[in-house]
Amino acid sequence: MNTSTLTTTSRPVKTPPPLLAGLALSALIAAAAIAAARIDWLQSHGFSALTLAIVLGMLAGNLGYQRIAPSCAAGVNFSKQNLLRLGIILYGFRLTFQDIGHVGLSGVLIDVLVLCSTFGMALLLGTRVFKLDRETAMLIGAGSSICGAAAVMATEPVLRAKPAQVTVAVATVVVFGSLAIFLYPLLYQLNLHWQFLAASPQAYGIFTGSTVHEVAQVVAAARAISPDAANTAVITKMVRVMMLAPFLMLLSAYISKKSCAARKAGSSAQGRLAIPWFAFGFVAIVALNSLHLLPSALVSHANDADNVLLAMAMAALGISTHFSSLRTAGVKPLVFAAVLFGWLIVGGALINMLVLRWLG
Repeated sequence: MNTSTLTTTSRPVKTPPPLLAGLALSALIAAAAIAAARIDWLQSHGFSALTLAIVLGMLAGNLGYQRIAPSCAAGVNFSKQNLLRLGIILYGFRLTFQDIGHVGLSGVLIDVLVLCSTFGMALLLGTRVFKLDRETAMLIGAGSSICGAAAVMATEPVLRAKPAQVTVAVATVVVFGSLAIFLYPLLYQLNLHWQFLAASPQAYGIFTGSTVHEVAQVVAAARAISPDAANTAVITKMVRVMMLAPFLMLLSAYISKKSCAARKAGSSAQGRLAIPWFAFGFVAIVALNSLHLLPSALVSHANDADNVLLAMAMAALGISTHFSSLRTAGVKPLVFAAVLFGWLIVGGALINMLVLRWLG
């Protein structure tokens, strides 16, 4: 008898993990979130499909998911990793380089200064004052300084953060971004009296777009002021979103440098640079969309597909998060995010005032 034949035939055959069940669960929750996001009351209060998807996902993940986890885990992980990256790439169809021209040099500079100051403050205060782990501080900083939940999710692969850390960061975006929807129209009325910023709706639109967390929240807050403020706010916000790709590349280089510095002195080993390749895809799609070569219907379908992909990723993240892990995080992340929110209002207003007076 040939022993090699026995060895070959007795070796277990590896089969690929089933993705269908987890993908179907993520898609079902995403569909429910997208449908709910069309409700007028939720739209007017800035609740996007992404926000609702993670909430519904958390409910599903904590109410009986463990019974079906063995068959769904692979598909859920695929959704929150691979589909997320594809969703960020397709997010580029919402932007063009021409958007920069609509807000001018002053709007771009304001966005850059708000982003850099907010994330720098997050990195400094989060780890040294609030004693948070680096990943949570950076995720909250990314969500506050760029574009809310989408920025948090895009930053997660670079940091290799845990689902609970990502969920805590997204929660802060939901809380303070929702608060901004009601607060910013009140601040506009106060500004008409005190004239701290230029009183025009356009100037206040730049302030709103450069400091509010989510795109949906920017729209809700600015529409309460005027259509002109809303248009300017959305364009300013889109320019801020466009900074996501260079931010991820710089963050990856920073993480690699810190990894090198943490090694013992005299070691010749280098830290591994985790290149966020999907960020390059994001920029490529923005460049393609800027050429206006694609039919508007195709771009619209791409945006619809992107909504589904990102909602599935958020749903999968919610499924993977347990309430016990959020309780473990405590109130520190919320207080920390409140400090950043205060900076976005006060520091952001100061940046807007100085830049607009300097550049007109």
